[in-house]
Amino acid sequence: MNIVFLGLPGTGKGTQAEELAGELRIPHIATGDIFRQAISQGTDLGKKAKKFLDSGELVPDEVTCGMVKERLMQEDAASGFILDGFPRTLPQAEALDRIMDELNRELEKIVFFSAPEEVLVMRLAGRRVCSECGTTYHIEHNPPSQEGICDKCGGKLIQREDDREETVVRRLQVNRDKTQQLVNYYEKQGKLTTIDADRSLEEVKIQLKEAVASP
Repeated sequence: MNIVFLGLPGTGKGTQAEELAGELRIPHIATGDIFRQAISQGTDLGKKAKKFLDSGELVPDEVTCGMVKERLMQEDAASGFILDGFPRTLPQAEALDRIMDELNRELEKIVFFSAPEEVLVMRLAGRRVCSECGTTYHIEHNPPSQEGICDKCGGKLIQREDDREETVVRRLQVNRDKTQQLVNYYEKQGKLTTIDADRSLEEVKIQLKEAVASP
């Protein structure tokens, strides 16, 4: 089964993608992983992407889409995949359709994780990360036993710059319109399923299983 997960940062789609991919025995393909793999393997596209990243520039769509196509052609994705973090824009969605046509495959499910932005701000701004071992906590939903101290290694918990409230609000603003364009695009294709991500992990998981199982 070929699946795309859409949603703003903080909706939990990455967590759900990992679990569902394990159950379906298909790869969870996140954009960052594609970049890292292509660069570490030294592919032609990986080398091109590295040049842009090293100079602080955005990687052009043609390079990103090329790396996605390379990844989808790998053997472990032959029976399906979950794409998480791609497409991010309407041109990328159109490019993905062309890639699927070239591979003689079809996107079967587009799952949109929906949640109020105030909930997403709370989720993201409440994250804390251990400065030593990288373990992630949340001040409300998954707090450490001792405030500011990692349960695993005793390291100091910090708030990453990306998780500061003002940064989170800007990230959501930047992503909101692009995500809505994708939602509209896939709705017109009749492939979109929306699930309520403002629920517990278990409740979201149940919704997701129903969405994937439905015809």
